[in-house]
Amino acid sequence: MIGFENVRKEYPGGTVAVEDFTLEIPSHRSVVLVGSSGSGKTTLMRMINRMVDPTAGRVLIDGEDVAHLDPVQLRRSIGYVMQASGLLPHRTVLDNITTVPVLRGTSRRDARTRAAELLELVGLDQQVATRYPAQLSGGQQQRVGVARALAADPDILLMDEPFGAVDPIVRADLQQELLRLQRELRKTIVFVTHDIDEAFLVGDRVVLLRPGGIIAQQGAPREILARPADDFVSRFVGADRGTRTLHLEEVDGRRVVVDADGRATGVLDHDRTAGEHMT
Repeated sequence: MIGFENVRKEYPGGTVAVEDFTLEIPSHRSVVLVGSSGSGKTTLMRMINRMVDPTAGRVLIDGEDVAHLDPVQLRRSIGYVMQASGLLPHRTVLDNITTVPVLRGTSRRDARTRAAELLELVGLDQQVATRYPAQLSGGQQQRVGVARALAADPDILLMDEPFGAVDPIVRADLQQELLRLQRELRKTIVFVTHDIDEAFLVGDRVVLLRPGGIIAQQGAPREILARPADDFVSRFVGADRGTRTLHLEEVDGRRVVVDADGRATGVLDHDRTAGEHMT
Protein backbone atom coordinates (compact mmCIF):
# COMPACT_ATOMS: atom_id res chain seq x y z
CA MET A 1 0.00 0.00 0.00
CA ILE A 2 1.12 3.56 -0.75
CA GLY A 3 0.17 6.28 1.69
CA PHE A 4 0.38 10.07 1.59
CA GLU A 5 0.08 11.76 4.99
CA ASN A 6 -0.48 15.54 4.98
CA VAL A 7 2.03 16.00 2.18
CA ARG A 8 3.05 19.51 1.15
CA LYS A 9 5.48 20.66 -1.53
CA GLU A 10 6.66 24.26 -1.62
CA TYR A 11 9.48 25.34 -3.91
CA PRO A 12 12.01 28.12 -3.25
CA GLY A 13 10.35 31.42 -3.97
CA GLY A 14 7.06 30.38 -2.39
CA THR A 15 5.40 28.42 -5.20
CA VAL A 16 3.17 25.75 -3.65
CA ALA A 17 2.71 22.71 -5.89
CA VAL A 18 0.87 20.64 -3.28
CA GLU A 19 -0.83 22.19 -0.25
CA ASP A 20 -1.98 19.35 2.01
CA PHE A 21 -2.54 15.94 0.45
CA THR A 22 -3.62 12.74 2.19
CA LEU A 23 -4.47 9.52 0.34
CA GLU A 24 -4.17 5.75 0.61
CA ILE A 25 -3.54 3.72 -2.54
CA PRO A 26 -4.34 0.02 -2.05
CA SER A 27 -2.04 -2.70 -3.35
CA HIS A 28 -2.72 -4.38 -6.70
CA ARG A 29 -5.05 -1.64 -7.92
CA SER A 30 -4.80 1.03 -10.62
CA VAL A 31 -5.23 4.54 -9.23
CA VAL A 32 -5.25 7.52 -11.59
CA LEU A 33 -4.32 11.05 -10.54
CA VAL A 34 -6.07 13.34 -13.00
CA GLY A 35 -6.14 17.11 -13.22
CA SER A 36 -5.15 20.08 -15.33
CA SER A 37 -1.75 21.77 -15.31
CA GLY A 38 -0.85 22.97 -11.81
CA SER A 39 -2.84 20.31 -10.00
CA GLY A 40 0.30 18.70 -8.60
CA LYS A 41 -0.41 15.25 -10.02
CA THR A 42 3.08 14.58 -11.39
CA THR A 43 4.72 16.08 -8.32
CA LEU A 44 2.75 13.71 -6.11
CA MET A 45 3.61 10.67 -8.22
CA ARG A 46 7.32 11.53 -8.18
CA MET A 47 7.28 11.69 -4.40
CA ILE A 48 6.71 7.93 -4.36
CA ASN A 49 10.15 7.18 -5.81
CA ARG A 50 11.79 10.28 -4.29
CA MET A 51 12.35 12.10 -7.54
CA VAL A 52 10.67 14.85 -5.51
CA ASP A 53 10.87 15.09 -1.72
CA PRO A 54 7.95 16.70 0.15
CA THR A 55 8.47 19.88 2.15
CA ALA A 56 6.26 18.44 4.88
CA GLY A 57 4.34 15.26 5.54
CA ARG A 58 5.22 11.64 4.76
CA VAL A 59 5.00 9.23 1.86
CA LEU A 60 4.80 5.59 2.93
CA ILE A 61 5.20 2.27 1.11
CA ASP A 62 3.84 -0.63 3.12
CA GLY A 63 4.11 1.53 6.24
CA GLU A 64 7.73 2.59 5.72
CA ASP A 65 8.59 6.25 5.19
CA VAL A 66 10.37 6.55 1.83
CA ALA A 67 12.45 9.41 3.27
CA HIS A 68 14.37 6.74 5.21
CA LEU A 69 15.15 4.72 2.07
CA ASP A 70 18.10 5.13 -0.27
CA PRO A 71 16.67 6.97 -3.29
CA VAL A 72 18.70 5.03 -5.88
CA GLN A 73 17.71 1.64 -4.49
CA LEU A 74 14.11 2.82 -4.13
CA ARG A 75 13.92 3.90 -7.77
CA ARG A 76 15.38 0.62 -8.97
CA SER A 77 12.64 -1.23 -7.07
CA ILE A 78 9.81 0.75 -8.69
CA GLY A 79 8.83 0.63 -12.36
CA TYR A 80 8.62 4.02 -14.06
CA VAL A 81 7.13 4.81 -17.47
CA MET A 82 7.31 8.36 -18.79
CA GLN A 83 5.63 10.13 -21.69
CA ALA A 84 8.52 10.01 -24.15
CA SER A 85 9.58 6.48 -23.14
CA GLY A 86 12.96 7.73 -21.88
CA LEU A 87 14.89 4.97 -23.64
CA LEU A 88 18.67 5.27 -23.87
CA PRO A 89 19.25 6.09 -27.56
CA HIS A 90 22.71 4.48 -27.77
CA ARG A 91 21.53 1.11 -26.40
CA THR A 92 19.52 -1.59 -28.13
CA VAL A 93 16.01 -2.48 -27.06
CA LEU A 94 17.28 -5.58 -25.27
CA ASP A 95 19.96 -3.61 -23.40
CA ASN A 96 17.44 -0.93 -22.44
CA ILE A 97 15.16 -3.52 -20.87
CA THR A 98 17.98 -5.27 -18.99
CA THR A 99 19.44 -2.08 -17.50
CA VAL A 100 17.79 -2.18 -14.06
CA PRO A 101 17.98 -5.95 -13.46
CA VAL A 102 21.73 -5.91 -14.26
CA LEU A 103 22.26 -2.94 -11.92
CA ARG A 104 20.47 -4.92 -9.21
CA GLY A 105 22.80 -7.89 -9.64
CA THR A 106 20.95 -10.15 -12.08
CA SER A 107 23.27 -11.93 -14.50
CA ARG A 108 23.21 -10.62 -18.06
CA ARG A 109 22.10 -14.01 -19.32
CA ASP A 110 19.11 -14.16 -16.96
CA ALA A 111 18.27 -10.50 -17.61
CA ARG A 112 18.25 -11.08 -21.37
CA THR A 113 16.04 -14.15 -20.99
CA ARG A 114 13.59 -12.08 -18.95
CA ALA A 115 13.76 -9.24 -21.50
CA ALA A 116 12.79 -11.62 -24.29
CA GLU A 117 9.80 -12.78 -22.23
CA LEU A 118 8.75 -9.19 -21.61
CA LEU A 119 8.91 -8.29 -25.29
CA GLU A 120 6.35 -11.00 -25.91
CA LEU A 121 4.31 -9.88 -22.92
CA VAL A 122 3.97 -6.32 -24.25
CA GLY A 123 3.17 -7.50 -27.77
CA LEU A 124 6.47 -6.93 -29.57
CA ASP A 125 8.25 -9.25 -31.98
CA GLN A 126 11.63 -10.60 -30.88
CA GLN A 127 13.19 -8.99 -33.98
CA VAL A 128 13.01 -5.56 -32.33
CA ALA A 129 15.43 -6.69 -29.59
CA THR A 130 18.50 -5.71 -31.61
CA ARG A 131 17.12 -2.39 -32.83
CA TYR A 132 17.80 1.03 -31.39
CA PRO A 133 15.03 3.35 -30.13
CA ALA A 134 15.28 5.62 -33.17
CA GLN A 135 14.41 2.63 -35.36
CA LEU A 136 11.07 2.10 -33.59
CA SER A 137 7.70 3.77 -33.94
CA GLY A 138 6.35 5.83 -31.08
CA GLY A 139 4.00 3.05 -30.03
CA GLN A 140 6.82 0.50 -30.08
CA GLN A 141 9.00 2.76 -27.96
CA GLN A 142 6.26 3.07 -25.36
CA ARG A 143 5.83 -0.71 -25.26
CA VAL A 144 9.58 -1.07 -24.69
CA GLY A 145 9.29 1.53 -21.95
CA VAL A 146 6.63 -0.58 -20.23
CA ALA A 147 8.77 -3.71 -20.64
CA ARG A 148 11.75 -1.93 -19.10
CA ALA A 149 9.62 -0.77 -16.17
CA LEU A 150 8.51 -4.38 -15.56
CA ALA A 151 11.96 -5.93 -15.98
CA ALA A 152 12.82 -6.07 -12.27
CA ASP A 153 9.31 -7.37 -11.44
CA PRO A 154 8.40 -4.35 -9.28
CA ASP A 155 5.35 -4.29 -7.03
CA ILE A 156 4.72 -0.65 -7.95
CA LEU A 157 4.46 0.84 -11.44
CA LEU A 158 4.45 4.62 -11.90
CA MET A 159 3.12 5.91 -15.24
CA ASP A 160 3.52 9.61 -16.02
CA GLU A 161 1.23 10.43 -18.96
CA PRO A 162 2.76 7.42 -20.72
CA PHE A 163 0.59 7.53 -23.85
CA GLY A 164 0.35 11.28 -24.34
CA ALA A 165 2.93 11.50 -27.14
CA VAL A 166 1.42 8.97 -29.54
CA ASP A 167 -1.45 9.29 -32.01
CA PRO A 168 -5.02 8.45 -30.91
CA ILE A 169 -5.16 5.00 -32.56
CA VAL A 170 -1.86 3.88 -31.02
CA ARG A 171 -2.90 5.41 -27.70
CA ALA A 172 -6.12 3.38 -27.66
CA ASP A 173 -4.15 0.20 -28.41
CA LEU A 174 -1.67 0.94 -25.60
CA GLN A 175 -4.49 1.62 -23.14
CA GLN A 176 -6.04 -1.74 -23.91
CA GLU A 177 -2.63 -3.40 -23.61
CA LEU A 178 -2.23 -1.86 -20.16
CA LEU A 179 -5.62 -3.20 -19.08
CA ARG A 180 -4.61 -6.66 -20.27
CA LEU A 181 -1.26 -6.50 -18.47
CA GLN A 182 -2.92 -5.40 -15.25
CA ARG A 183 -5.41 -8.26 -15.37
CA GLU A 184 -2.45 -10.60 -15.75
CA LEU A 185 0.11 -9.04 -13.38
CA ARG A 186 -1.95 -7.18 -10.74
CA LYS A 187 0.62 -4.47 -10.02
CA THR A 188 0.02 -1.40 -7.89
CA ILE A 189 -0.24 1.26 -10.60
CA VAL A 190 -0.19 5.01 -10.07
CA PHE A 191 -1.12 6.61 -13.39
CA VAL A 192 -0.99 10.35 -14.12
CA THR A 193 -3.02 11.98 -16.90
CA HIS A 194 -4.90 15.16 -17.75
CA ASP A 195 -7.40 13.18 -19.87
CA ILE A 196 -10.53 12.24 -17.93
CA ASP A 197 -11.59 9.65 -20.52
CA GLU A 198 -8.24 7.90 -20.14
CA ALA A 199 -8.55 8.11 -16.36
CA PHE A 200 -11.99 6.49 -16.41
CA LEU A 201 -10.76 3.75 -18.74
CA VAL A 202 -7.57 2.62 -16.96
CA GLY A 203 -8.34 3.45 -13.33
CA ASP A 204 -9.97 1.22 -10.73
CA ARG A 205 -10.07 4.43 -8.72
CA VAL A 206 -9.78 8.01 -9.96
CA VAL A 207 -8.54 10.95 -7.89
CA LEU A 208 -9.56 14.26 -9.46
CA LEU A 209 -7.34 17.13 -8.33
CA ARG A 210 -7.83 20.86 -8.12
CA PRO A 211 -4.81 23.20 -8.39
CA GLY A 212 -2.43 22.68 -5.50
CA GLY A 213 -3.11 18.98 -5.15
CA ILE A 214 -6.48 19.46 -3.48
CA ILE A 215 -8.75 16.45 -3.94
CA ALA A 216 -11.99 17.52 -5.62
CA GLN A 217 -13.39 13.98 -5.64
CA GLN A 218 -12.16 10.41 -5.58
CA GLY A 219 -13.86 7.10 -6.26
CA ALA A 220 -14.62 4.53 -8.92
CA PRO A 221 -15.30 6.08 -12.34
CA ARG A 222 -18.99 5.11 -12.21
CA GLU A 223 -19.36 6.81 -8.79
CA ILE A 224 -17.86 10.08 -10.03
CA LEU A 225 -20.01 10.03 -13.16
CA ALA A 226 -23.18 9.25 -11.21
CA ARG A 227 -22.61 11.80 -8.43
CA PRO A 228 -20.18 14.61 -9.27
CA ALA A 229 -19.21 16.34 -6.01
CA ASP A 230 -19.60 19.90 -7.31
CA ASP A 231 -19.58 22.13 -10.40
CA PHE A 232 -15.80 21.82 -10.78
CA VAL A 233 -16.05 18.03 -11.08
CA SER A 234 -19.10 18.25 -13.37
CA ARG A 235 -17.21 20.56 -15.73
CA PHE A 236 -14.07 18.41 -15.68
CA VAL A 237 -15.89 15.17 -16.51
CA GLY A 238 -18.17 16.86 -19.03
CA ALA A 239 -21.42 16.27 -17.15
CA ASP A 240 -22.38 19.94 -17.34
CA ARG A 241 -22.25 19.85 -21.17
CA GLY A 242 -24.38 16.76 -21.47
CA THR A 243 -21.50 14.81 -23.01
CA ARG A 244 -21.97 12.10 -20.38
CA THR A 245 -25.73 11.88 -20.86
CA LEU A 246 -26.45 8.85 -23.02
CA HIS A 247 -29.57 7.20 -24.40
CA LEU A 248 -30.41 4.25 -26.65
CA GLU A 249 -31.72 4.35 -30.19
CA GLU A 250 -32.75 1.42 -32.38
CA VAL A 251 -30.85 1.32 -35.68
CA ASP A 252 -31.43 -1.62 -38.03
CA GLY A 253 -32.41 -3.82 -35.11
CA ARG A 254 -29.40 -2.92 -32.94
CA ARG A 255 -29.27 -0.68 -29.86
CA VAL A 256 -26.92 2.23 -30.49
CA VAL A 257 -25.70 4.37 -27.59
CA VAL A 258 -26.05 8.08 -28.46
CA ASP A 259 -24.82 11.12 -26.51
CA ALA A 260 -26.67 14.38 -25.87
CA ASP A 261 -25.41 15.85 -29.17
CA GLY A 262 -26.70 12.91 -31.20
CA ARG A 263 -23.30 11.31 -31.75
CA ALA A 264 -23.10 7.52 -31.66
CA THR A 265 -20.66 6.31 -28.99
CA GLY A 266 -21.14 2.55 -29.07
CA VAL A 267 -23.44 -0.41 -29.55
CA LEU A 268 -25.07 -2.51 -26.83
CA ASP A 269 -24.77 -6.25 -27.35
CA HIS A 270 -26.17 -9.02 -25.21
CA ASP A 271 -23.88 -11.78 -23.96
CA ARG A 272 -25.54 -14.76 -22.34
CA THR A 273 -22.85 -15.08 -19.69
CA ALA A 274 -21.76 -11.51 -19.13
CA GLY A 275 -25.03 -9.62 -19.65
CA GLU A 276 -25.22 -6.41 -21.63
CA HIS A 277 -22.08 -4.54 -22.55
CA MET A 278 -21.13 -1.72 -24.87
CA THR A 279 -18.83 -2.17 -27.86
